[in-house]
Amino acid sequence: DEINRATPKTQSALLEAMSEGTVTVERRRYELPDPFLVLATQNPHEYLGTFPLPESQLDRFEMHLRLGYPPRGDERSLLLGGGVEAELARLPIVLEAEELRGLQRQVGSVRIVDKIADYVLALAERTRQGEEFQLGVSTRGALGLCRAAQAMALAEGRDFVVPDDIQRLAVPVLAHRVVLRRGSSGLEASRRAVEQLVAATPVPV
Repeated sequence: DEINRATPKTQSALLEAMSEGTVTVERRRYELPDPFLVLATQNPHEYLGTFPLPESQLDRFEMHLRLGYPPRGDERSLLLGGGVEAELARLPIVLEAEELRGLQRQVGSVRIVDKIADYVLALAERTRQGEEFQLGVSTRGALGLCRAAQAMALAEGRDFVVPDDIQRLAVPVLAHRVVLRRGSSGLEASRRAVEQLVAATPVPV
């Protein structure tokens, strides 16, 4: 919760966990359980007492999603129910670890044809060459977009990725990974830049 309040030392430890699946304490390395996932939140409107995440760590998050406010009916239920604690206590288990590993294997089997791979590369290359970008999408980011598209295809009952999967996921997968040049900063500006990039890039047919 509120990952941008973690100190740089804590963020460094998280980077090791996310990139290598291990943590090191007093020179002793510990393997993390498989699957290992990091779900993090941050308040984008608070700056006092926060530490911006470095690009190397942001690049290891698959997506950046905005939740916004809950629908009025859900918020009303929370008010009448006394908060979220009781709701959290009643949450059922929907997926066991082995089931998740099985789904991850299935995602890897979803087909990405050459023209889809070239489309992803075209988007990534435009961020690396575009005048408004100071830091473009890494190879990890391009691979992350492919993996996310494979997962979306699987969730929708397909064994292949289509261009629409890439278009729908480009902003949440890529926007937090790019850095714009001086004069444009913040995630909202990055989201707009990626949206414009997608709109300007020819779609394979």
